[in-house]
Amino acid sequence: MARVFAGISPARKAAFEILLAVERGRGHSDDLLRGKSVSRLSAQDKNLVTTFVLGVLRSQLALDARIRPLLKRPNARLDSEALIALRLGAFQLLHLDRIPAHAAIDESVELAREAGHHFASGMVNAVLRKLAASGVKANAEDARSAYPAWMVERWTRFFGAETVAAICRNGVSTPETHIRIADKETEDELARAGIALAPGQLLSAARTVLSGNVIDTAAFQAGRARIQDEGSQLVAEIAGKGSTILDACAAPGGKTLILAERNPRAHVVACEVSSQRLASLRKRLAFLGERVECLDTDAAALVGNAAYDLVLADVPCSGTGTFARNPEIRHHLQPEEFTRQADRQKAILASVLCAARPGARIVYSTCSLEPEENEQVLSAVLAENSLARIIRLSSRINEMHEGKILTAEGAEKLAQCMTPEGCLRLFPGVNGTDGFFIALLERSAG
Repeated sequence: MARVFAGISPARKAAFEILLAVERGRGHSDDLLRGKSVSRLSAQDKNLVTTFVLGVLRSQLALDARIRPLLKRPNARLDSEALIALRLGAFQLLHLDRIPAHAAIDESVELAREAGHHFASGMVNAVLRKLAASGVKANAEDARSAYPAWMVERWTRFFGAETVAAICRNGVSTPETHIRIADKETEDELARAGIALAPGQLLSAARTVLSGNVIDTAAFQAGRARIQDEGSQLVAEIAGKGSTILDACAAPGGKTLILAERNPRAHVVACEVSSQRLASLRKRLAFLGERVECLDTDAAALVGNAAYDLVLADVPCSGTGTFARNPEIRHHLQPEEFTRQADRQKAILASVLCAARPGARIVYSTCSLEPEENEQVLSAVLAENSLARIIRLSSRINEMHEGKILTAEGAEKLAQCMTPEGCLRLFPGVNGTDGFFIALLERSAG
């Protein structure tokens, strides 16, 4: 049963409840932000709830590092309600300039009190007042401290300090919203609906939303405009043309839609092992009719019938390239997860290689930054069999530029993202996208 709060803004009430649910492992922020408690709010309050929830989760470790020294007992265990009230107040004080300090403090105190923590409310008041009196705002060091130290250390080994600083800054920032539009008429329709757009940084079909709520437009509701990160769109665009296409890990279906859009005469088989995600996938793709066949199939256990001339394996991964959109991942991820994911990824890649016919192209991609899930997966699978070879993506980038799929600027930018092996590594935020690794392979005749 939901708590009853008095004298607290609707946005702070909703944010507190969502953050408490996430802290207790009772939901994911993305799902909770789409729940009934938020949908009933005004557009302004919805935006504020999203800012509060994702902002706190992105900066949680850094917020705790600021809060703890101000406690009488810095190592004391705090009840979840008091801790969430502190984080919510501290985030507003450190990161949001337009919210008065008294509002951030007083309503955080009231949140703790109304949650039944009368004693803790005094502690929340004292700590937040000390923080406000310091006059200190968030800084670059806070961005680094918003990640587990082991994660920053390993990224520094792999990518260098300058790149890691950019990754960390991106992960505590609000990511850009990208859409894919059907045509110029749709863009004009969105403009009339008050949606301000800018060209995407890479793809001709992508746009960046500058202002306005795309979700409430008729174009979005009808599917003429789809929210999809530009890096995610790029993965499907790189796949290119085929007549019999396999999307091995298809849900939620954004890449499948692009494959069907670019290949209107092809038969597309979309696989998904999760029954819940499969149901959503089928509903989303139903308008395509028999062109797309959705199967309840584990991509790691495909029958090796060499049936497909184009395969997309956008495999499950740790998601370390998506921390700005999925901020709570960093709070639970452990180094051993990379090995677990890599084992699954190797099985999927080996399986789809057997499902591809000789001469077929296979796109392997992740939204992970980790070598264990990217280069090392490719190396391990290709070392165990001779079914495929890596194709350098420079030629595909040129094709996409000539075909006006990539903008000239986009082609230049992607040329700077090439790995020594000829794959693409997109660092989060560098080109406005999430972090991605993309490799193109060709099935040999053997």
